[in-house]
Amino acid sequence: MKTLPVFLQDTLKTTPIGVLVPIDQDFLGHLPTDHDRIISVGDQVTGTLLEHGISPWVAIVDYITQRKPVDSSLRQLLTSFGDVVVRVSNPPGCISQELWDILQQTLSHSSTETIRIDVDGEEDLAALAAISLAPSDATVIYGLPNKGVVLVPTIQEHKDLVNKILEQM
Repeated sequence: MKTLPVFLQDTLKTTPIGVLVPIDQDFLGHLPTDHDRIISVGDQVTGTLLEHGISPWVAIVDYITQRKPVDSSLRQLLTSFGDVVVRVSNPPGCISQELWDILQQTLSHSSTETIRIDVDGEEDLAALAAISLAPSDATVIYGLPNKGVVLVPTIQEHKDLVNKILEQM
């Protein structure tokens, strides 16, 4: 299991890894034209994609937003998504081995099925694992609370940055 050390917490909360689309802008206009390899991390980001008819390849959710359960309409939208649904445990502030292994297995296949990963615990750091493990033609999308949405093309530069962070965990 990888645990986020205190000295990295502020860095990850304030410094986006990819392109930050501010909260007052529509992030949908910044999506790649090919939506086949989108990996969404978080309930709000995933819900927004689904509301606009965009199905991510992989969606990682925990049914909690800003420490509160999502409302019933968002929960219904999220639970209706996914050809395949996998449930994993992942404590807050961590990347569990179980989550890492599921992402590694999921992202190494070029399946056309959509996958929803339901996290029992917290999904926040799953973005790091997804960036590290995803193929180079994917885009990871995650929310940065009170700042906006971050889009991360999984190019080698971003993978290298994330892998340096993971080495410190």
